[in-house]
Amino acid sequence: MAAARSLAGARPVPYWLDDPARPQPQPALAGQEECDLVVVGGGYSGLWTALLAKERDPGCEVVLVEADRVGSAASGRNGGFCAASLTHGPANGLARWPEEFAALQALGERNLDAIEEAVQRHDLDCEFERTGEIDTATAPHQVDELRATAASAAEHGLDLEFLDRDQVRAQVDSPTFLAGLYDRRGVAMLHPAKLAWGLQRAAARAGVRVYENTPATALSRFGAGIAVRTPYGRVLARQAALGTGVFPSLLRRVRAYTVPVYDYALTTEPLTAEQRAAIGWRGRQGLADSANRFHYFRLTADDRILWGGFDTVYPRRGRMSAAYDRRPQTHLRLARHFFACFPQLAGVRFSHAWGGAIDTCTRFSPFFGTGLGGRVAYAAGYTGLGVGATRFGAEVMLDLLAGRPTERTAPAMVREKPLPFPPEPLATAGIGLTQWSLARADRTGGHRNLWLRALDRVGLGFDS
Repeated sequence: MAAARSLAGARPVPYWLDDPARPQPQPALAGQEECDLVVVGGGYSGLWTALLAKERDPGCEVVLVEADRVGSAASGRNGGFCAASLTHGPANGLARWPEEFAALQALGERNLDAIEEAVQRHDLDCEFERTGEIDTATAPHQVDELRATAASAAEHGLDLEFLDRDQVRAQVDSPTFLAGLYDRRGVAMLHPAKLAWGLQRAAARAGVRVYENTPATALSRFGAGIAVRTPYGRVLARQAALGTGVFPSLLRRVRAYTVPVYDYALTTEPLTAEQRAAIGWRGRQGLADSANRFHYFRLTADDRILWGGFDTVYPRRGRMSAAYDRRPQTHLRLARHFFACFPQLAGVRFSHAWGGAIDTCTRFSPFFGTGLGGRVAYAAGYTGLGVGATRFGAEVMLDLLAGRPTERTAPAMVREKPLPFPPEPLATAGIGLTQWSLARADRTGGHRNLWLRALDRVGLGFDS
């Protein structure tokens, strides 16, 4: 009952978007626009692409269309972890691209540095903090896994510090923490909605024309360029960049590579100084546990704890619906897990409880490509790590549209596609079995059953 009472006053909206600093909406596109580049999608992927296109060529005419409000989807409601990794962590990167891992890691580190530089140069007031992240072990087998990851990372030049039980609890005190793996420089914390709004303002200052409440309904060839149709008009452009994330791609052949999964989060009311002291969270690092069904958690600028993850819900037959954004049973489960992690905070209440869809692919990391004879570029499949990687994806899309090989377009990660998901009802059956198997592995000391081992062999997978 205590967990249920803690949720009684929670607002069913993302904490980040529930902010008076949210910009006023821009008008919808009415009539016809002509430009050099049309960007579809007003999340990070589209915003970075529009801004970087103008920085590469100030004379380039850029139009961005967003179906709802800028930052209204995954870009405005995520946990605000901005990671250097482009491969969904070192373990996934080493398993899939061992020969290119060092180059991919270097690209990711430079990308995070470039985000930090852009925050300063464009005065993006997004509460950016280069705090790092600690992955925690909450079960005995995870201690060995973290120790092995630290050793493997050291062999590949990564500086990940293994923390024993006392060392990790000296950083953040939870009775559930048995060990930790500290990445001190590879992750930043930020306010995700303010990053989107800041990028919107920077793009507008650079001359990008932004239209909100303007869904792109169709994409087709038009002479030597392309046409994007919208409800009240169209955009004619030489080229297009698609940053639509979880929403169905305007290129139909791309749709089989991603599926939507719903992720959920809570934020507490602001902690008092005494409550902060009780858990000893002085470094403001991001945290996550190491289970297959994992939690991620962090402090906000006003000292709330954001607590999310664990449940990943695949909607019935892969069809998205706003009804999935509110899931009381998941929010109650998250609240119970929160108080198990931090019993010192008994009595704390939650101010916000929300959910929403992210796109995932079978390799957990983004993929890229072109269509319509090279006139269109796309990036998708970020699987929850798009806060940082979308800037890299924007660079890749612009490189692909320019038709020039670069160090970003050279890796196999960029040149090759993941395996597609099977059609329904096979996708529902396969994802359900995978989720069940991952939950079972958490309960059985990390043992991966025949199904998971088969997926490992063929390079398929599923994660939050």
